[in-house]
This record gives sequence, structure tokens and C-alpha cells, in this order.
Amino acid sequence: MLRPETRVRARAIQILYAWETAGRPLLHTVAEGFFAFHRGRDREWERGEALAEAVADRADTLDAEVLQDLSRWRLERVGVNERNILRLAVHELIASDVPAPVVISEALRLARWFAGAKSPPLINGVLDPIARRLGRL
Repeated sequence: MLRPETRVRARAIQILYAWETAGRPLLHTVAEGFFAFHRGRDREWERGEALAEAVADRADTLDAEVLQDLSRWRLERVGVNERNILRLAVHELIASDVPAPVVISEALRLARWFAGAKSPPLINGVLDPIARRLGRL
């Protein structure tokens, strides 16, 4: 059984994916579409929306953090889900008290679910130096 925090992060990634692929409209509008599709809100969707909102509001700042450790890559070359997983994890490293190993482990789990088998090494290779630079590891 999944922990509620894991499900909240997964909901946030789903909302962020729809937000980015739709051209970054108001995130609340995107979330409302999810609520309608899933027949209403529940606590996990609401918490997922709040987390997605926090990430979307700081996307440019979070991208700048990611780019420092995305050697020889442009952020546009990274898949949408990978970008959003990185943004979410960096947001948590900066703005939460969740231990860095937990943040990274959760990001790797999300990468396996939403981005495929080749994504976890990329995610780990970017998040580890960011966590160290931020003094979290």
C-alpha cells in the first residue's frame, strides 16, 4: 500500500504534466479538470493541487537550480515528466523538512512510474548534487 505522501506527489505530477502540456494555463483550471474526471475532490487531490501550485509558481527558479547540475543538457531536452519530477523534488529540498534521501527516493519512484526505466539515473544524477549543494546531504 502506498503512503499518502507518495500518492499526493503522484497527483501533483499528473496535474503538472497536464499544466505544462496545455501551455501553462492557470493551474487551478487544470486541477478542476482532474477533479471532474475523477468525480470530485478528495484530500489527496487537494494536497496534490497545492503541491503542484507551489511548484508551478516557482518553476523558473526551480529550473535554474536544475540547470546548474544538468551537465551538457538543455532543460527542453528533458521529458515533461522528468522536468516536473525534478522541479517537485528541488522544491521539497528547498521548502520542506522532508529528509533529502526521502525526497530523492520518492523522485526515483515517480520517475519509474511516470517517465520510464531510463529516467531514474538522470533524476538521481541531478538531485544528488543539488541536495549536496543545498547542504541537505
